[in-house]
Amino acid sequence: MSLVKKPNMTEQKLAANRLNGGQSQGPVTEEGKERIAAANTRHGFYAQARQTALLGLGEDPADLEELLAGLLEEFAPTGVLQKKLVNRLARVLWLSERTDRSLEGDALRRARTAEIGRDNRIHARMMRLKMTAETLRSLSRSVGDWHYVTSQEDLEVMKKLHHDGVAGEMGEIAMDLFFQLQEPGTDEDGVTEEEKQRGVVNSIRSIFGIRPIDEPVAMLTPAGDQMVVYPEGYNESEGTDADDEEEDSEMDDRYPKITPDEWRVRERARKLLRNILSRQVEVCETQRKALLKESVAGPSTYEIAAEIAPNHAEALLTRRLQDANMREVRRLTNMLLKMKRRESKLAALPAGDSSLGRDVLENEGT
Repeated sequence: MSLVKKPNMTEQKLAANRLNGGQSQGPVTEEGKERIAAANTRHGFYAQARQTALLGLGEDPADLEELLAGLLEEFAPTGVLQKKLVNRLARVLWLSERTDRSLEGDALRRARTAEIGRDNRIHARMMRLKMTAETLRSLSRSVGDWHYVTSQEDLEVMKKLHHDGVAGEMGEIAMDLFFQLQEPGTDEDGVTEEEKQRGVVNSIRSIFGIRPIDEPVAMLTPAGDQMVVYPEGYNESEGTDADDEEEDSEMDDRYPKITPDEWRVRERARKLLRNILSRQVEVCETQRKALLKESVAGPSTYEIAAEIAPNHAEALLTRRLQDANMREVRRLTNMLLKMKRRESKLAALPAGDSSLGRDVLENEGT
């Protein structure tokens, strides 16, 4: 049983419907039919849903209508097949332009993102160069001491700079010079034999709960069966003559193992190391000033092109879509031109001659 109540049709309503229906059945002529069809589908190219899709994509349907109208005027299709081909050609050209717009939009987005992060990257590089220059300058000041001996702290700092790639090959030379200026008996980690012995003594003292030795130790020497710990600067000889002290003025109480002759031999390596460190400070400052100029001037066109270069996974697919669109445009254009040439040849034939009509269209022109 239907839930919708059917209207009651009386004889009067039926007669009125027949009268109204006889007055108008829509357009009768071909021109009228085409005008009514065009009012709904706009050249028969897209329906209302497609027009909504174009608007949703930020595209103007009027531009697509203008493109189709221009193609219809240029090719003047005469049959259904030619009209379909023209419509298809307009669609392919529109899709190709959409792909171009998507690539340009992606490049614009990349350029804006790169512009936002460019200043931060340049500022970070400038800060790193400034910090590196200060570190090298501090090392250079330390090496400036005539009685300079590579400390464990300076060696660790230089190792880190060398690991970060600072100074390149000059960094390797500086590392070698730092090793040459170590105290005799020091290993590659900058730890002397006395410090190793002090570490052993502190380990033993910690076992028995005795306070470890914190002050620097100049030497640890055995005295009989006991280990005697001498603090830094301790001198066994008492009552040293003033004349002897004047004669050994090039000696440094901190490093009693290094003789005056050895200090003079080390001087050449020390000066060379100081020059290398000072030169690297100047290099860092020059690079920092260059980055500052780059930040003020802005990127060049080549740098922007490198920043917006598509490197995502869809870049190759987009390129293939462009190539496919252009190949289809070429095929459709060739087909339409062949049809037009064929029509011209048919129009030029005498009446009743249909020999050209037996040619296969696809083989024409081959």
